[in-house]
Amino acid sequence: MIETVTKIDLPVDESLTIVKNRIGSGQGKRISIVTGTHGDELEGQAVCFEVAKRIGEHPECLNGTVDIYPALNPLGIDSITRGIPGFDLDMNRIFPGTEEGAMTEYIASKIVGDIAGSDVCIDIHASNIFLREIPQVRINTQTAQTLVPLAGYLNVDFVWVHAAATVLESTLAYSLNSIGTPTLVVEMGVGMRITKEYCSQLTDGIFCLMHQMGLWSGSVKEPRTPIISTDGQVQFINASASGIFIPQVEHTRHVSRGDYLGDIVSPHEGRVIERILSPCGGMVFTLREYPVVDEGSLIARILEV
Repeated sequence: MIETVTKIDLPVDESLTIVKNRIGSGQGKRISIVTGTHGDELEGQAVCFEVAKRIGEHPECLNGTVDIYPALNPLGIDSITRGIPGFDLDMNRIFPGTEEGAMTEYIASKIVGDIAGSDVCIDIHASNIFLREIPQVRINTQTAQTLVPLAGYLNVDFVWVHAAATVLESTLAYSLNSIGTPTLVVEMGVGMRITKEYCSQLTDGIFCLMHQMGLWSGSVKEPRTPIISTDGQVQFINASASGIFIPQVEHTRHVSRGDYLGDIVSPHEGRVIERILSPCGGMVFTLREYPVVDEGSLIARILEV
């Protein structure tokens, strides 16, 4: 059933309406699947579609409630804008919000209030247009003890347990975790695109988690075992010069120290400005997708193993 989470009147007889699809009776355990916080991150749209489709094909296997929130930032999705159009705001930096605040803060508070109480929330993000990410769960060290076991069911390749940063305190996941609603942040793919194999992989994982929770009695796939990392095991590779990045390594490939990752080139001079070599052995889990780089641009992240 399609339900309205919140609705705000806009100029010229328009409105900003955030909806969810509640599947199930509203009784028993509840999982919330959330995406569309950033309007240029679309991987979650395919996941929402696939989850609803699979449940619709076997409704008798659902033993609880699934709430699907496909577009927390509908204006951003409509305009292909990362933030909220007209406000120059990153929506994932205004949570938990307040009902007494500005319009955006009011919306944020209504979203948190609606999701609160879920047994688990899956907050799905894509990368931006510049980087491609393998399916991964990112967890704050403060909530690792609770969330890492849950992440193991999501069929992702990598669980990145990272140190807290001040800005995380204003995200949806941080706000929900702080009030006792376990929330897992998934990052995968690239901005403004849908990577079908990644979306299918995560959807399989969501049903694995639902099965473990007792929400789903249908058949599920055995989830892959993710590598679990901390900040100390991740190497960041940044450009030392401006130019065009041409990769020579495949995403998710395991590399050795000194392996050739790619070049930053000058198209008009026909020369290599910088030859990029791996500083360590490990797995390339982030790789530059957009070829134009400036000095300091992120080229890759390598999980050191």
